Formats: sequence, C-alpha cells, structure tokens
Amino acid sequence: MSTAPQNASSSGLLRRINTVRVLEFAWAQDVFTATEAMDATGLTRSTVISRCAELIELGWMHEVERAPVRAPERASERVPERAPVPAGKGRPARLYQLRADAGYVVGVDAGQHRVLATVADLRGAEVGRREHPIDLEHDNAADRLAVTDAAISEALGSAGVAPARVLAIAVGVPAQTDVDGASPPGQNEFWARMNPGFAAHFRERGWHTTVENDANLAAHAERALGAGRDARSFAALLSGERFGAGIVVDGALVRGSYGGAGEMRLLDYVVGVGSPHGIGFLARAWGREAHDSGALPPDSALRTLAVGAIDAPAVFAAAADGDAGAIAVVDRLADRLARVCAVIDGMLDVDRIVVAGGVAPVVGDLLRRTAAVLEGMVHPPAPELVASSFGADAVIVGASTLALEHVRTNALDYALGSGGA
Repeated sequence: MSTAPQNASSSGLLRRINTVRVLEFAWAQDVFTATEAMDATGLTRSTVISRCAELIELGWMHEVERAPVRAPERASERVPERAPVPAGKGRPARLYQLRADAGYVVGVDAGQHRVLATVADLRGAEVGRREHPIDLEHDNAADRLAVTDAAISEALGSAGVAPARVLAIAVGVPAQTDVDGASPPGQNEFWARMNPGFAAHFRERGWHTTVENDANLAAHAERALGAGRDARSFAALLSGERFGAGIVVDGALVRGSYGGAGEMRLLDYVVGVGSPHGIGFLARAWGREAHDSGALPPDSALRTLAVGAIDAPAVFAAAADGDAGAIAVVDRLADRLARVCAVIDGMLDVDRIVVAGGVAPVVGDLLRRTAAVLEGMVHPPAPELVASSFGADAVIVGASTLALEHVRTNALDYALGSGGA
C-alpha cells in the first residue's frame, strides 16, 4: 500500500503549522530577522526563510528595506569608521514585518441610544471612527440596520478602506445572544429590536461576523487589555443606563446555555435594589429628584442648575467638591451598588468587579464608598472594585479586539492575494 499521499498530507500539515508559528511571531514583533524568528520558534533557518517567503506571497508580510545610514552633517557628528566587513559575510540580514494593512477589522457598539463603528488595522491601531445617534421615535429593525450601515460606511471612508478589505466584524448589542449571534424576542421585543439580524446582514457581505452581548464584549476588553488581565475571575459591570455583567470565571467567559449569563433582570427581585437601572440613570434621576423635592441644602451647587442639566457627571463633580446634597446621592448609590456587587460575588466568587461604561471616569469616590459598604455584606475577602480605563469605549474595544483575535487565529484561512487584501 502506497504511503505517498499520507506523507504528502503530513508534510502539508507540518508546513502549515510552521507557517502559523512564524506568523504568530511576526504579529508580536515590529521588524525581525530570520535569526530572531529561529530563536523564538526553534525552526531551522531554511524553514523560517521559506515560511517568510510564503507569508509574503500570501500577503501577510513584507520584506523591509534597511534605512540608509545618514551622512554626518558636521565634523562634530562624525562617527568612527567601521571596520571592513569580513569577507564571506554577505549582505545584511533581511528584515521582515507583518503587513498591518493586509486587512482590517470593524468593531461596532450598537447601543440603545447610539451606534459607534471603528476600523482597525491588523496591529489593532484604530484608523477610522464614526458615531450616529438612534432616533428613538423611529426605533425599528430597518432603521437600526440603516444607521449601523451608515456608521460603518463612514468609518471605512474616513480610513480610506474599501469594504472588500474587511476581514471580520464584531457587533456588541444590549441583548442576549446565542452562539450564532441571534437574539430571542425578550420582553416587549426589546432584544429583537436591539439585534435586528446583524449576523446574517453582515455575513452576506462575506465578512466573518460575531454578534455578542455588549457586557460580554466589555469583559473581553478588560481581559485582553484592561483591568482583568491579571484576574482569573472577574466581572465587567456595564453601569450606565442599565446594569449588565460580562463574567469571566477561571479564565473563561461565562455565556450560559442561551447566552443569558450576566443578564441583570434578577435585580428586580433583590431587596434594596429593585431594578436593573444603572449608575448613570440613578445618579441623574436621584439628583433631579433631590432638586425638585427641595431636599438639597441651600448651598448645594446642584440647586443652581436647571433640573435638565443634572446628570451623573454633575452629581459626581458636586460631590467631589464637598456638596452635601450630592454626597447624599452618592451614598445612596453606594448602598445600591454594594448590593449589586454582593449578588455577583455571592454567585460567582470573583476577584474583581470592573465598573465599565461612560460613567467609569467619574466613579472613583463612589467605588471607595461602595467598598466600605460591601465589606459588611460579603464574606472576606470582598472583591476589589475598580473603574475601567476605557470609559465609554469598553464595548467598542472589546468588539475590535475580538474581531482581530479571530483573524489572528484563522489567518491562513483568508485569501488575501499577492501583496495583501
């Protein structure tokens, strides 16, 4: 029995494995030589050079010209003459580099009130961004798709990237999603409206598409680049208008049977909480309530504001300045947030809870007050409470990172063509 086909198959598999190893090394470097790749991968020089040649042909890498040595402009700049290159040394070592422009990924934060789209190259550098508000009076599936398409098209245009060069897209939605990116109707068809068939819509363009819950994408951002990098178990708590949690336990994102892990509707039944309303919503509502009821002290800065101007940043800024009325609102928020964190910790035993979303930059004092309350609610040690460094970009960072990770993991399945996409 001939073993030639089997040997050829094994040889092809080994070649692919080696190509992937070299490409993974290239992704982690700026420029590199074959010797550096050999040292990192353990492959022979001939194998590294042949794999680099293949990756150049496939469009993933290119050879970099060495910068010419600049001639001294003044005598004081002259450098000692170099010793002659010994005979037989040959030309300088070739320099290789990943082509960051070989393709692009699109990240989308399709929120309840706005759609944000970004375009990033293969190094993860953002090269385009556009944001569009959602007209809540005409909030339906067709309009959401149209607004999202417009944001993506304009982001691509601002980056000078043709749609054909997009390799993957990830979309974050404020809805439960299954492994195929579909959402159930939910209460009042809310989830179906927030996710109006994004997966099928973008797959028709030939883009690899992931549609994921927005809090899960925030957790992905924190795990890859943020406050979750050194935590084995943590929760990313989106905390703007509504609470939503992306949960990582023992290093893995928890999604549940139908993608519903981290949905915070259970807060309707928690004593002292009563709803999934988030920090941004409650700070605004309670600040305005105190203003309208006359509960604010006479010297409160919030009294001087029109009620419509009282929002979460205004409340936190006033509290930071010692405004007793604003501090009372923040203390009330701390009690509410501590109860939410106690529920998360009691169920999941996490090391850290990362408060994410647009309120993250202004919640430092709130988290300190919350931590003090939480200590009396949970068995020690209580989870660490930290604010996300991404602010309102937590979901979009997670979307872009997830799309890029798919490209890196499946790079050789893409047909870029010679010289890139």
